[in-house]
Amino acid sequence: MITRLIEASARNPILVLLCVLLLAAWGVWAVFSVPLDAIPDLSDIQVIIYTEWPGRSPTLIEDQVTYPIVTSLLAGPQVKRVRGVSEYGVSYVYVIFQ
Repeated sequence: MITRLIEASARNPILVLLCVLLLAAWGVWAVFSVPLDAIPDLSDIQVIIYTEWPGRSPTLIEDQVTYPIVTSLLAGPQVKRVRGVSEYGVSYVYVIFQ
């Protein structure tokens, strides 16, 4: 099959040149007409709230810092998910918007 393709190309050089020019023109058109984003945004819209209260236990931070922040953010507009993490002396609240 490849032999027949080579023979047909050798017999019709103008047709081969026309096909190459058509493909090149199509490529130039594609370069200028297809929108391209150098760094596409594939992630969710996320906000991370970091709070510190040095020397406090995770339970105290959960009750007095993390929980109030999480409950107030749950009522926010277009909030998809809210997650809070409390550790020794720090609190993280992750908010993902739609």
